[in-house]
Amino acid sequence: MHQFELLISTKNRRDDLLFTLGRISGLLSQNVTCRVFDDGSDDGTSDAVKANFPQIGLLRNDKSKGYLFCRNHLLNTTTADFAISLDDDAHFLSDDPISRLSDFFDQNQNCGLVAFRIFWGKDAPETTFSSETSHPVKSFVGCGHAWRMSAWKTINPYPEWFEFYGEENTASLELFKKGWQVSYVPEVLVHHRVDQKLRRTQSDRGFRKRRSLRAGWYMYFLYFPISKIPAKMAYSVWSQFRNHVFRGEFQALKILFLCTFDLVVNLGRISKESNRLTKIEFAAFSKLPEARIYWHPKKENR
Repeated sequence: MHQFELLISTKNRRDDLLFTLGRISGLLSQNVTCRVFDDGSDDGTSDAVKANFPQIGLLRNDKSKGYLFCRNHLLNTTTADFAISLDDDAHFLSDDPISRLSDFFDQNQNCGLVAFRIFWGKDAPETTFSSETSHPVKSFVGCGHAWRMSAWKTINPYPEWFEFYGEENTASLELFKKGWQVSYVPEVLVHHRVDQKLRRTQSDRGFRKRRSLRAGWYMYFLYFPISKIPAKMAYSVWSQFRNHVFRGEFQALKILFLCTFDLVVNLGRISKESNRLTKIEFAAFSKLPEARIYWHPKKENR
């Protein structure tokens, strides 16, 4: 039987983490283990994990080094055949996800990563039924996915200098370059307990938008054929003006300036780490379906 390990990075979200661990603890066995990496929390996260879940492995940074550092460390040190990555505020809704994943990986030997079906919301969906079927996709969602560890070992680790956002796309492109497939598998459903409306009004919205936008720009310069970059950049900037600046959201101008600064500062690093698709590879990659980020039973067929 295959060995699986559940990997969770966390910081200052003790209650969310404890809820998640409570929901996944029933999956643990001789062949299914779990490790948590506490990235410098000061809310008692590590003590709570030790007290309530002593069977779960615990690592800790005294000072935060970023969640990509934690994810890289967890993936680079696991001895499992397959690693399941969950956010600290995400848990499974589907029955027996380990068997489902094991069967899919066995039946699809070229699959390097499984992207889960993700429901976003504070409350669970009214139904978990889906008529969707598994298929290849361009990318995946960080809050719920599973790695074939032999595939992870063939690619570069997550770029920690991204800080957050965009690492899923870089990993997917690295996998594509190595001939691995990213597969969306709706049979495995995860509940990501996030209030999307509240997130859009939180004070760090601008900070998140900056990280998200610049991650896309980094990806263009790292992986896309040079001839494709000008059009991609022009469309990205135009979209910010059309969707935000022209609607009176002038903070978008500041974000564009800061992202441009970030890009220029990191051009040297980008030059060293670039792993561009050829034009043929780019054409093939462009034909893949987009990542399935949000799932909702009422919107499945829209």
